[in-house]
Amino acid sequence: MKLISDEVLTKNWFKAALFFNVISSLGTFALAYMMVTKNIHQNEYLASIYYYLHFQYNGWFFFACMGLLFSFLNLKSSENLFFKKTFWLFFASCIPAYFLSTLWLDLPIWIYLITVIAAFVQVYTWFRFLIIIVKTKREFLENFPFFLRYILLFVGFALSVKFLLQLGSTIPVLSKLAFGFRPIVIAYLHLVLLAIISLFLLFYIYANHLIQFNNQIKRGVIIFSIGVLLNEIILAIQGIASFSYTPIPFVNELLLGAAIVLVLGIGITAFYSIKKVKNPPLL
Repeated sequence: MKLISDEVLTKNWFKAALFFNVISSLGTFALAYMMVTKNIHQNEYLASIYYYLHFQYNGWFFFACMGLLFSFLNLKSSENLFFKKTFWLFFASCIPAYFLSTLWLDLPIWIYLITVIAAFVQVYTWFRFLIIIVKTKREFLENFPFFLRYILLFVGFALSVKFLLQLGSTIPVLSKLAFGFRPIVIAYLHLVLLAIISLFLLFYIYANHLIQFNNQIKRGVIIFSIGVLLNEIILAIQGIASFSYTPIPFVNELLLGAAIVLVLGIGITAFYSIKKVKNPPLL
């Protein structure tokens, strides 16, 4: 059996990322068309927004980061053939997974069934991939400082939660409740963009020594990750309380506090990272 090279494996992820980035623009074109014609319907308007967000977050961002991960870990199908299958399973399931964002619509039963299958495929693919990585790359990752392993563990946990939440959203009652309350939608978007994408990119930058990290940078990243966690917890509590229309006291102030922690953390990280670039260590 001919084995695909690690270079082709990595390129496939980046090509798919660009593909999803391009098709995500159809959502914005649809919105522009509605605005120009002044023919705006609530369902089509929201479906267009979710279309753009889905293919940006779960297509462009996710596939680009997976390409970086495959390159960083130097994953080859000669090590495990599932590495090749991982790409195709995620690629094939990404398009129907869009309907996870539109389950509040009156979809035909066959589309709903395909959507449920896509959610199951992504959960199965992710957790099997994760188990293989732990088995084959554990010694490699243990060579990195605890700080970097902490970031990667945080990202892995957040991504696992994301896929499980997607699967849970296939339950019609939960789907209508989730997409009917703004805090839950925002919490999900923040989970992907902050806890997964942003932290993974920080891991990639420091693990590849693109910027040398120090104690101040470590402190900044840890503060940022705490801010992400606080933000998610507050939004989750607010969203769950919304189901019974129970107001949470001082929720805006709490979210402001979490935002300050986020800004402080990323501010410290950015400041000392720029300082490192301007003043590289002497060899």
